[in-house]
Amino acid sequence: MTANGRPRAPLMTNTQADRVKEVARLAGRPSRLRRREFLAEGPQAVREALRLHLTRVDAGAGGVVVDFFATDEALARHDDIAELLVHPTAPRLRMVTPEVLAAMSSTVTPQGFIAVCRFVDTPLDEILASGPRLVAVLVEVRDPGNAGTIIRAADAAGADAVILTGGSVDLYNPKTVRSTVGSVFHLGVVTGADVQDLPARLRAAGLTILAADGHGSSSLDDLQEASESRRFAGSQGDGDSRPPSSGGDDPQPPTPQPTTPWPTGEPSRSVAAASSAADDVRLEDPAAWLFGNEAQGLADTVTAAADARVAVPIYGSAESLNVGTAATVCLYASARAQRAR
Repeated sequence: MTANGRPRAPLMTNTQADRVKEVARLAGRPSRLRRREFLAEGPQAVREALRLHLTRVDAGAGGVVVDFFATDEALARHDDIAELLVHPTAPRLRMVTPEVLAAMSSTVTPQGFIAVCRFVDTPLDEILASGPRLVAVLVEVRDPGNAGTIIRAADAAGADAVILTGGSVDLYNPKTVRSTVGSVFHLGVVTGADVQDLPARLRAAGLTILAADGHGSSSLDDLQEASESRRFAGSQGDGDSRPPSSGGDDPQPPTPQPTTPWPTGEPSRSVAAASSAADDVRLEDPAAWLFGNEAQGLADTVTAAADARVAVPIYGSAESLNVGTAATVCLYASARAQRAR
């Protein structure tokens, strides 16, 4: 008997069994698309898959995990996973030999657990209707590691969702799933969004659109300093950090200031420069960050639809930042400004 009182299935020992081959085929996109299932591998990923599964089933929704495979050694090392499997609505546990697990796995050194999961992506309409405050948009990001890193960073920064446009890497590529380290089960992820109509839909949902662009005219530092300046001014006054009205019923917009190009070397750190670069963009407002392809970046047609093109300053000699690193910096800047509001 298993820990939750179910009959224990026989130990799977045949690496050539049909079920073993069916699981292994999920490493390929055609099989994933046909069955709408994917692999979660390793203790962290399967732990989060099980937690989401139990939460959904307990709420009366469909579960996530279709099959769960583990070796005796792995289960003995992870008591918390064994405890999740005790739950009455947990998926059935199938014990396998290390050789069988290796035959199923997409990795060279499997870590003792594999869960076959149903697709977990969320429709774009559902995300936008939920009133998101922070969203990461991947525009033709094709590297699985970068996509997974951005999903993980968005999760850590408290973002509401990640949107992958058409032409981006497959969310369910095993390398992408592994790179999220379980975060794919934590937040809404949209796949296959149309990049042409996406800006209008994001803006209609109340989101400021910020394009991460190494050649952007706005500096992330300037936007952060302007946000801090508004917060400080608000804390010294009546709590309203917006510019004062010049009379009448409606507040008047600030007078635009010319943007001063950065000199060579260290960017200007003056509050005036920060304000001139960020009069119309407030990091504390709901935002959708656009992150582009690793080689080409964002197309001009995409950046033209954004409210601002924002560059992450580079103080050292590096030529550029990896898109996953840049996304982490940008998402945390917005998250900090929104939480400090």
